[in-house]
Amino acid sequence: MRDHMRTELSVAALMMSTQRQRPAAGLICHSDRGSQYAAEDYRRQFTGMGAKPSMSRTACCYDNTLMESFFHTLKVELAHQRRWATRDEAQRDLFAYIEGYYNRQRIHSALGYLTPE
Repeated sequence: MRDHMRTELSVAALMMSTQRQRPAAGLICHSDRGSQYAAEDYRRQFTGMGAKPSMSRTACCYDNTLMESFFHTLKVELAHQRRWATRDEAQRDLFAYIEGYYNRQRIHSALGYLTPE
C-alpha cells in the first residue's frame, strides 16, 4: 500500500504474491486496463514466470467481477466502518482484514462455504 500507483508497485505486488503462492506455469492474471499493468516492466514479469496477462475490455466492469466483488465486500465490511488517522493504521487494518480474516476465516459461497485459504 503506497501513495502512488506506479508500475513498480504492481511489479512488487505480483512478485510478492507469486513467491508466496508458487503458481504453476500457465497462470492467468487478470487486471483492469491501468497503465501500470500495460507497462513493459510488468509484462516482462509475466513472461519470465511463464504466466499470461489478461485485461478487461474498455469500460467493461463485468470482465473483473471477482475483484469488483472483493472490493465491494472490503468496503462494506471494513472501509466504510472506520476512518484512519494515518496511512500506517489503514495499512495495518487492511492487512489484518485480508490476511487474517478474509482469507482464513470468512467463508465464501462460491468456494462451497470454505475460506480461500
